[in-house]
Amino acid sequence: MVNNRLVLGIAVPMTFAYLSVPLAGLVDTAVIGQLGDAALIGGIAVGAIILDVIFTTLNFLRSGTTGLVAQAFGAGDRKEEQAILVRALLIALVAGLVIILFQVPVTRLGIVAMDVGPEVADATSNYLLVRIWAAPFMLANYALVGWALGIGRSFLVLALQTVLTLTNIVLSLLFVLDFGWGITGVAAASVIAEMVAFFAFVPVLIPHVSGAQRPSLTRIFDKTGFARLIVVNRDIMIRSFSVLFAFAFFTRQGAALGAVTLAANSVLMHFFLVAGYFLDGFANAAEQLVGRAVGARFPPAFDRAVRLTVVWGFVLALSLAGLYFFAGRTLVDMMTTSQDVREAARLYLPWACLTPLAGVLAFQMDGVFIGATWSKEMRNMMLASLASFFVLCFVLVPPFGNHGLWAALLVFLGLRGLTLAWRLPVKRQGMESAAI
Repeated sequence: MVNNRLVLGIAVPMTFAYLSVPLAGLVDTAVIGQLGDAALIGGIAVGAIILDVIFTTLNFLRSGTTGLVAQAFGAGDRKEEQAILVRALLIALVAGLVIILFQVPVTRLGIVAMDVGPEVADATSNYLLVRIWAAPFMLANYALVGWALGIGRSFLVLALQTVLTLTNIVLSLLFVLDFGWGITGVAAASVIAEMVAFFAFVPVLIPHVSGAQRPSLTRIFDKTGFARLIVVNRDIMIRSFSVLFAFAFFTRQGAALGAVTLAANSVLMHFFLVAGYFLDGFANAAEQLVGRAVGARFPPAFDRAVRLTVVWGFVLALSLAGLYFFAGRTLVDMMTTSQDVREAARLYLPWACLTPLAGVLAFQMDGVFIGATWSKEMRNMMLASLASFFVLCFVLVPPFGNHGLWAALLVFLGLRGLTLAWRLPVKRQGMESAAI
C-alpha cells in the first residue's frame, strides 16, 4: 500500500542526499567568489556545463538503473536486480575511461562551443583538465545510487552523498583557501571526493550482492537484458542531453551578454539547482513506487504513488519559492563578494525565485516515467519542449535581454511537465490493460 508515510520515508532521506550535491557546488562558488574574480566564477559555471553535457548525458546509469531495478524488485527477481547493477557498472567503467582518453579535445571543443572570453576560457580549461579524471568513479557512483534507489535503500544513498559532499567541501576549503590552488584546487577536491565515496560504498554493497541469489555470468551478459538497458538508456540519454543542451544554451546566451551577466546567472542558477535537488527527493519516491507497481502489475499502487508524490512536490516547490523571495538577496551576497555581480543577480532574482514552481511538475513526471521505463515518451516530450525553448530565446532575448532569457527558461521548465502529464493517461491505460 502506498501512503504518505511511505512516500516521505523515501523522499526525506533522498532530499537530504540530493541537497548535498548543490551544497558542494555552492561552497565551490563561494570559495572561488572570495577571490573576487568574476572570470573564475564564470570558469566554474562554464566548466560545470561542459561536464554536465558529458556526465549527466550518462546519468541514465542512475535513472535507467533505478527504473529497471525497481521493476525487478516489484516482480521479486533478485538475481535480475543484481545483474542490472553489474551491467551498469561495466558501462560506467568503459565510458569513464573513454572520457579520460579524450579529455583534451573534449575540453577544447566545449570551450569553443561556449564562446567565452579568454580569461573565462583559461579558468575553464584549468578546471576541466583536472576534474575530468573523476569520470570512472563518478559514473560508477551513478550506477550504485540507481541500484540502491531501485531496491528502496534511500539511506544508503544518503550515506554515499554525505561522504561525497563532506569530503568535497573540506578539501575545497583546504586546497583553495589554505594551499592557494585556486580553481584547480576545487577540481582536485571533486576528484578525490568521488573516489572516496566509491570505495566507502563497496563494503556496504558486498553483503547485498553475495549468496545464492547472485546471478551467473550468463545472466549478467544476457543479450535481452543488455538490450533493454541500452534502449531505455538511449532515450534517457537523449532526454538528459536535451536538458543539458538547454542549460548550456542558456549559459552561452548569458555569456554573450557579458562576463558580469554570466557570473550573475551562474549564481542564480544555484537557486534552481538547490530546488531541483529538493524536488528530486519526491521524484525519486515516484521512481521507486511506480517501478514497483509496474513490476508487480498493480495499477492502484501506481495511481496513489503518482497522486501523492505530485501533491508533495507542489507543496515543497511553493515553500522553496517563498524562501527564495524572502532570503534571496542574502543568499546572493553569501555567494560572491563582487559588487557588480551582486547588483546584476539582484536584478534578475525574481526569475530565479519562480524556478521551483515552473519545474516541479517536470521533476515529478520524470520520476513517474523513469520508474515505469516509458523512456520514449520522455524523449519525445523533451525534444518538443527544447524546440519551444529555442524559439522563445530568439524571440525574447533581443528585445528584453537577460529578462527574456530567464522567461524562456521558465516556459521550457513548465512545458516539460505539462507535456508528460498530457501523455500520462494514455500510458496508464496501457499499463492497466497489461495488468488485466
